[in-house]
Amino acid sequence: MISDITMKKLLCIILLVCGLLSTHAQEKTGYPYSEWDYAKEILMHTPGEELFDGVIHPYAGLFEYYFDVDAAAEEHRGYIRALENNGIKVHTVKELLNQVPIKKLRQCAMKALKYDAKNMTDISSEKSEKYRQFVIAQMSRADLIRCILLRPTVSLYKSDLNTGFEAVYTHSPLMNLYFTRDQSITTPRGHIISFMNSTQRACETEIISLCYEQLGVKPILSITGDGRLEGGDYLRGGTISYIGCGMRTNMEAIKQIMEADAFGHDTIAVVNDHKWWQMQMHLDTYFNIIDKDLCTLVESRYYAKQGDPEWVTVDIYTRKKGEKEYHLTRKGLSFLDFLKERGFKIIPISQKDELHYANNFLTIAPRHILAVGNQSKQLQQLFDKHGVKVEWIPLETLIKGYGAAHCMTQVMKVKLTK
Repeated sequence: MISDITMKKLLCIILLVCGLLSTHAQEKTGYPYSEWDYAKEILMHTPGEELFDGVIHPYAGLFEYYFDVDAAAEEHRGYIRALENNGIKVHTVKELLNQVPIKKLRQCAMKALKYDAKNMTDISSEKSEKYRQFVIAQMSRADLIRCILLRPTVSLYKSDLNTGFEAVYTHSPLMNLYFTRDQSITTPRGHIISFMNSTQRACETEIISLCYEQLGVKPILSITGDGRLEGGDYLRGGTISYIGCGMRTNMEAIKQIMEADAFGHDTIAVVNDHKWWQMQMHLDTYFNIIDKDLCTLVESRYYAKQGDPEWVTVDIYTRKKGEKEYHLTRKGLSFLDFLKERGFKIIPISQKDELHYANNFLTIAPRHILAVGNQSKQLQQLFDKHGVKVEWIPLETLIKGYGAAHCMTQVMKVKLTK
């Protein structure tokens, strides 16, 4: 007969072995299950000259206001330093592009640089194309990257002066690329490449895919067809995935992820936005998670009544362990009630703080966030009351692009423990 003490020892060994197996399984991939996991590696893009075309007409660039390009880049570098000071490895898009084989960069530049020779009746399109390829073949690595980010078109016209050519130069730059949250999502299963809602952002996914390839990572799924997915609509909740369905992400994309078994959670909460307002374009603009039992929700959503445009509902899809197919098990629930049901304490974000992007913070560990500075005393006190460590980051310039700390980061890998 096994004594009680021996039984306790056996149980401890079993639990330890299970823990080690679990640790090994997560460390093998390192993909996050929760927003509050300890961040280990993050993908970011420090904006450069490709940003200029966007700020000279902010609305057309999907931005809120004009902002200084150089000041934005300096703020972004400061944000990276803050993350690195927390022991997080930050990969930047330009650093990765600088490591991509030159042949692959040229192939990418081939798609980006266009010659429009339709007005050149005495020059064949074949001759113009050969010249384009000749120029790209001579480009330095730095100019290939410029070409990829600026996406220039050279419209040619015949002239009797000088070289015999005149041209009009236009760009279709990737000015929103610094919001690296959107081009993909990282689930417990791996990386999923988005299908951007806005045509002008469509090419960003190609660049992010190239970065993943350079890191030796193969995405598990790419959204196709009528599906639309942007990463700001996805939040990890430990045993559940929260996915926004509204202005930027649609149900077709969500179905593609479920059918591919790419969420990595057995419960999916589809959060339905009925307002479609640019300031709350993604789920992470009005809802965010700090810890397993603590989250934020902006006041307009927190205090909304049923029937209000701000009222948020949630549909729950579940599957039993070992099953692949998800089933709709609950529909049209109050999102607020559902959060409370799951044991969340909710910090309401005032409209004043919301408009200063207070809700768009990045959680890098349980109850440890990096957030836009200069928020209200009331909010600071609420965070302090709930034991939240906040690093206030100066992002006054960058937030004029309609996004903040969460939007500018893609958490790629996490540590199991601190």
